[in-house]
Amino acid sequence: MDLFEEEEMTDTSGSGNDFVNPHEPLATRMRPRSLEEFVGQKHIVGEGKMLRRMIGSGVIGSLIFYGPPSSGKTTLAHVISREINAQYVELNAVLDGIKDLREVVTKAEKIQQMNGRKTILFVDEIHRWNKAQQDALLPHLESGIITLIGATTENPFYTMVGPLLSRCQLFELYDLTKDHVLTMIDRALNEDQRGLGKRNIEVTEAAKDHLADFAAGDIRNALNALEVAVLSSEPDEDGVIHIDLEIAKECIQKRSVRYDGTGDEHYHFASAFIKSMRGSDPDAALYWMVAMLEGGEDPNFLFRRMLILASEDVGMADPHALTVVNSAHEAFTKCGMPEGLYFLAHACIYLSLTPKSNSTGAVFSVRSEIKNNGIGTVPPHLRDKTANSKQSRYLGVENASDDYIYPHSHDHHWAPQQYLPEEVTGSSWYEPGNIGREKKLWKRLEAIKEAYAKAREKE
Repeated sequence: MDLFEEEEMTDTSGSGNDFVNPHEPLATRMRPRSLEEFVGQKHIVGEGKMLRRMIGSGVIGSLIFYGPPSSGKTTLAHVISREINAQYVELNAVLDGIKDLREVVTKAEKIQQMNGRKTILFVDEIHRWNKAQQDALLPHLESGIITLIGATTENPFYTMVGPLLSRCQLFELYDLTKDHVLTMIDRALNEDQRGLGKRNIEVTEAAKDHLADFAAGDIRNALNALEVAVLSSEPDEDGVIHIDLEIAKECIQKRSVRYDGTGDEHYHFASAFIKSMRGSDPDAALYWMVAMLEGGEDPNFLFRRMLILASEDVGMADPHALTVVNSAHEAFTKCGMPEGLYFLAHACIYLSLTPKSNSTGAVFSVRSEIKNNGIGTVPPHLRDKTANSKQSRYLGVENASDDYIYPHSHDHHWAPQQYLPEEVTGSSWYEPGNIGREKKLWKRLEAIKEAYAKAREKE
């Protein structure tokens, strides 16, 4: 269909378009049409806030809304279009491309020439557009033919091109709260034209609380469940529809999980999971792990993170931790779910409770040393004996490897000799922890160093 063929059909934002389609879902009918109706995000649209002032002035530049799913990005774009009486067109970055953008621009030019009306182009999931597609927006933003409102669940500084970001103002949206959902439930029950206000409905506070709680900030989910509850319940002899807690439980049985396995939430939840284990809090670690699983996370990802933590954050304090996690992972691959939850919990709890040490990070200090100063020469007595013997016979000189002291020929199985290159003799990068198994290993190393120093004094 021609995007602007009939303005009444495409323009859902203009202030004069108050038509209510009774066949639309309740959540669609109740979508806020003004800033006064919009709930949440007071940090950007509250009284005196920047975006609200921009809307009030009618001068709107291109915007990027960045935030989790169901935080109101699309709704806010609709509201802005209505508030400034602009033509509203929506593209989805997953389904639409440059060809669709060109059609929008062509029609926007006609609208602008006819009545000077602005066109707001809302691009949902704009991070899905590649560099060429994002660059295609630039000349049209410069010319003022369209005003862009892009929505993304992923950090725009990583997923969007710099030239486009520099032409847009970025606003971050936050998760909606339970109170926001309750506000919309009450509004839907009282609204006559768009809501359920014309029906005689009584909803218990416990039922409302359950709907809002299980929706987890998703207003659409809560209103859809409310509508199902109302439409599936018969009125009593007085014509009253009663919605109690049991009915509410039937209509929204699974709690929504605020987790996007591919967006920023993925990294936020994973970070909370790792930091909880590192901080020795098994309850929090289990909480974030299960939250990710409920959101559809791959258990193998969780095991990979735990394997890394077993060396990075537990390390030498409990060298056995790596074996525990690896064994749990192997058991998981053999048994699968739901029994696999035991193996995930086993590894998670063990890592949370076991002593911690980050001394394995010494490898990065050594890496930095080598990158900055190059690699030193291997001491003669540490060189390969076979290679040295060939060189000695050819040159007729003594084999330097003969000076190597074999540690196992000594009672304590160590030998006082130089192992580092001459260029970095005396350097130390490994900084041990003082708990768990590592404390015992460090005491042994200190004893070796002390004996080594005494042996050097006798030389």
